Amino acid sequence: MEEKKTITITNENGTTEQVEHLLSFKFNDNNKEYVIYTKNEKDENGNVTIYVSNVTRVGDEITLNAVSDETEWARIKDLLRELSKNE
Repeated sequence: MEEKKTITITNENGTTEQVEHLLSFKFNDNNKEYVIYTKNEKDENGNVTIYVSNVTRVGDEITLNAVSDETEWARIKDLLRELSKNE
């Protein structure tokens, strides 16, 4: 069984929490990096909620930002669909 990878994130209110790191990837054409993680919360249908954030690196500091661009979201969803087909 593969060991789960965890990362520590800081919320908007300044509190930190451990989350499970699922995947990191980069789109080469726009050089944007993303991370997918979960807090292992389940929605009303029993599905685990996942989060996707854009990664900004300044020196050693990493900041996770919300993905707000619809074109970016469409590309991320397409990538996730392709990955789920391969599992």
